[in-house]
Amino acid sequence: MDQEPGSPGPSQDAPGPPSCYRHPGRETGISCTRCERPICPECMVSASVGFQCPECVRSGSGTGHAPTANRPRTISGATVASGDPRLVTKILLGINIAAFLAVVSTSALVDQLDLIGLAFNPQLAQVVGVADGEWYRLVTAMFLHQAIWHIAFNMLGLWWLGGPLEAALGRLRYVALYLLSGLAGSAFTYLLAAPNQPSLGASGAIWGLLGATIVLMRRLNYDLRPVIGILVLNLIFTFNPWGGIAWQAHIGGLIAGTVIAFGMVHAPRERRTLVQFGTCALVLLTIIVTVVLRTQSLT
Repeated sequence: MDQEPGSPGPSQDAPGPPSCYRHPGRETGISCTRCERPICPECMVSASVGFQCPECVRSGSGTGHAPTANRPRTISGATVASGDPRLVTKILLGINIAAFLAVVSTSALVDQLDLIGLAFNPQLAQVVGVADGEWYRLVTAMFLHQAIWHIAFNMLGLWWLGGPLEAALGRLRYVALYLLSGLAGSAFTYLLAAPNQPSLGASGAIWGLLGATIVLMRRLNYDLRPVIGILVLNLIFTFNPWGGIAWQAHIGGLIAGTVIAFGMVHAPRERRTLVQFGTCALVLLTIIVTVVLRTQSLT
């Protein structure tokens, strides 16, 4: 889902966008402001003006000296992390897979950790649900899957979308995006779904990454048609006439991810941190208010 858009190829006289010099075949419309080599979101480093490639940053921005005052930063202003650029994405994959294996080996975990508003559980012989004080279900449900196709589809989306977003936003902002999108999906499901309807899965978080990808690609002036096509297909799948999908989680995650990403990549440089984490705080506050109001209506 995070594949770069292909060249439209209208004619031989109008070639498509150049490819990143470090990732051949990955088309981009961004160039290093110093050496003018094309660079993709994973390679771009925020500079005082525009973006630079990793080589220019390491060489001290062309001065012949190692950079000292200005540390390389991503498009969102985060410090470029050393080591594995997909570290957080791999950790999230591991958590989801571990939870899936735990569910497979102990099916009772689903009844204890899935998202449900308020219902009587005959197996436990007690009332359960978020409205009964089990607020942790809003979080644990984000990492639960029962069907192999469900976790496979979500983890494929996490791998495709997560890596480029982690590189573009930085690890801390990426974690905030993922968790808040998932929580928003849980809160929206809690608000709109029947109180006795169980729900689980990382779909809310994945749809948040999809919304963030659209925002990032628009910020970088990429062709949005491929990712918009993916969004439309997923919406059709979500609202299929046979049901069985918690569409509330998808829409809630999509809205939250889009809002958070917009705040992160469009924040003015002089107030970047305040705007970015202020946006995250606003989304979190909205989630809390939604959960509290729904709880009051159910109790």
